[in-house]
Amino acid sequence: MSKLILAFSISLDGFVAGPGVSVDEPMGKGGEALHEWIFQSDSAVDKDMAAELAPRLGAVLVGRRTFDVGLGPWGDTPFPVPTFVLTHEKRAPLAMKSGTFTFVTDGIESALDQARAAAGGKDIVVMGAETARQYLAAGLVDEIVLQLVPILLGGGPRLFDGHGGIDLETTRAVVSPSVTHLRLSVPKNRANAAAAGK
Repeated sequence: MSKLILAFSISLDGFVAGPGVSVDEPMGKGGEALHEWIFQSDSAVDKDMAAELAPRLGAVLVGRRTFDVGLGPWGDTPFPVPTFVLTHEKRAPLAMKSGTFTFVTDGIESALDQARAAAGGKDIVVMGAETARQYLAAGLVDEIVLQLVPILLGGGPRLFDGHGGIDLETTRAVVSPSVTHLRLSVPKNRANAAAAGK
């Protein structure tokens, strides 16, 4: 069965982009530094971690804001798989070179059901902090993959706002000179469900 994964590079102060995210500055002020480990690191560890997610990925879920600011830089779907956009605006599917954006207006569970059907048993990744928080609050997340980047952004979208009291299990921690790679499972239990629903 497909796992629902939150996968983010995150600053030490908890931000997944800098302040002032916009179409002109999709990662906000200073936010590009979160992804330097992907493009500039010579570490074999970083190269392995950067390549790890794509082969197991069958679909992507994004929020409308992430779609709006990301489409220009991506020039395509963010990964070469079907991508489902949570939105309030009805819109026809948008076919791209590597996949199709499907716009879902009837909630996060419907979007997840459609993504699971499209993923064919492979995993699903969530992009966008607000959308990730919605899935976490609903108790639907199976795994969190973080790259903890040693910078302080001082502002921007936070991944975990409003989500205290959730017990996570560290299943991997790998350190490179640029970043600490963490994989965390989200146990499905009543305490976590109650905390997520706050």
